[in-house]
Amino acid sequence: MAIDPKTTALVLIEYQNDFTSEGGVLHGAVSEVMDKTGMMANTLEVVDAARAAGATVMHAPITFAEGYNEISSHPYGILKGVVDGKAFIKGSWGAAIVDELAPAEGDIVIEGKRGLDTFASTNLDFILRSKGITTIVLGGFLTNCCVESTMRSGYENGYKVITLNDCVAGTSTEEHENALKYDFPMFSEPMAASDVIAELRA
Repeated sequence: MAIDPKTTALVLIEYQNDFTSEGGVLHGAVSEVMDKTGMMANTLEVVDAARAAGATVMHAPITFAEGYNEISSHPYGILKGVVDGKAFIKGSWGAAIVDELAPAEGDIVIEGKRGLDTFASTNLDFILRSKGITTIVLGGFLTNCCVESTMRSGYENGYKVITLNDCVAGTSTEEHENALKYDFPMFSEPMAASDVIAELRA
């Protein structure tokens, strides 16, 4: 069955310079998997198809005020790496959405993302429900972190979740492939960008 653009949102998670671009704080950690999956080129094609079909395109960047006062003063795990590297500081080049995927007229920028799950600290669920969205298509960073956390919540919240398995990247091939193989099929319908594009055009 073709994806219905009227009830579908493409959610782009953290396509920000600190991940996507040479010189970004965390780019070196993800560049190998990005190159392997061709995620940027694939994502651009999905975005073009989604806009052409009339699907909703959403951007979910993560940002923090200088000093990271919004989160624990003793961060650990993945957020410790963000703080130690001074990544995603609001107003910085690193926190900006990469130019190629800059929000277009009609796109929605989800505000308030301060953690891993896009649903947790934002108005994402409210916007999706108010627009009658029942299917979310996810791409972005990191495969086994923010994308996976958002996927699980989307599944729990009753959305049909599609994960773009060639529009995601992790900090290692092992972590990335482990998530794709074992976790994504439990909480989503993993699809290649080309298959999503074909359904959007059907």
